[in-house]
Amino acid sequence: MANQGLGEAGRMGDQVRSDLHVRIEAQSSGGVKLDLESKVQLYYGDAIRADIEATLERLGVRHASVTVHDYGALPFVIQARLEAAVRQAGLGVGADARPARTVDLLPPSAKKRLRRSRLYLPGDQPKLAVNAGLYESDAIILDLEDSVHPSAKDAARLLVRNELRSVDFGNAERMVRINQLPLGLEDLRAVVPEQPDLILIPKVEDAKQVHEVAKTIDNLRQGGRPIWLMPILESALGIENAFSIATASELVVALTIGVEDYTADLGVAKTLEGSETLWARSRLLNAARAAGLQAIDSVFGDVGDMEGLESWAKRARALGFEGMGCIHPRQVEVIHRAFAPSATEIDKALKIVGAFKQAEAQGLGVVSLGSKMIDPPVVERANRLVAQARQMGLVPEEGEQ
Repeated sequence: MANQGLGEAGRMGDQVRSDLHVRIEAQSSGGVKLDLESKVQLYYGDAIRADIEATLERLGVRHASVTVHDYGALPFVIQARLEAAVRQAGLGVGADARPARTVDLLPPSAKKRLRRSRLYLPGDQPKLAVNAGLYESDAIILDLEDSVHPSAKDAARLLVRNELRSVDFGNAERMVRINQLPLGLEDLRAVVPEQPDLILIPKVEDAKQVHEVAKTIDNLRQGGRPIWLMPILESALGIENAFSIATASELVVALTIGVEDYTADLGVAKTLEGSETLWARSRLLNAARAAGLQAIDSVFGDVGDMEGLESWAKRARALGFEGMGCIHPRQVEVIHRAFAPSATEIDKALKIVGAFKQAEAQGLGVVSLGSKMIDPPVVERANRLVAQARQMGLVPEEGEQ
């Protein structure tokens, strides 16, 4: 038979940029026939053609008709799209086209680090990932779940794998949201060897799901750096099991909630005030704190309502949350501002910490500030706020002026 298989991957159209579309039709003979059309043909056409040919050779493609529409894709995108199309065509079994690593791994992510903002990036849109480090979010989330169409899951998985090897996200913690199990296990096989900092597990309802993910990561992990876990609770059952989920693995660093799915599970409408999710968010927060973890709030869905976002984020901080998700870069600065302690809060906390240290130095068992006695829980809360403010750069490190 002349045609052994057909594969397609990527995007095409007038609005596409930093991506490409590949169509591969396997042949029984005749070598590789490449038809390339590129927006940057004049400047990079020869280099793109050479990259495509080298990638196809790495994937073991000897005879095929290949059509590529390029919209300024970087090499790691070209390689991911080609590999996805080759696999779909039933070729290249056992081979892969992951690029050479071009970004250095940062030191392992700390278990308790700033996680005020986590910027979601759809896993199948490379144009959004290339400059994501410029937005200075505390974390980026390469999303393989809700933002990716079911038909594009395999291609997105390869793209995210290549992004982890090729894109400099600055100081942001590199997170990947996998698909709901069991599909998420396929995601783990692709991304865990690239050592992301954290895996988000969607729609978690019991501890067994966390156990399965942790076990899979342990079997795949290379090197000693930990890969943390953040379960997302998105149903009534998940909220009911919050504490057992929080304590399912020592790799769990935080719990977060998906309010869209949670309200859908309850059969109620999500409101700007959030009264319908207050109980669930509070229960999640209490479970996280009881387990010694961070509690992270959901996203705010209206990217045009900055006032509403700031109000929501401030209420979330008042409840005890330490951050929330972002679906647009413009939300990052607002969230950082809302989760920062005020100058008045910092000043009061520093005075409490100073009074405690002075009392300790004098061997006193009672701490007072002015005419008020300071109880140990108040000192603990002040210490926590000062430590957080230091992480945000709002208070100098001890010993600095």
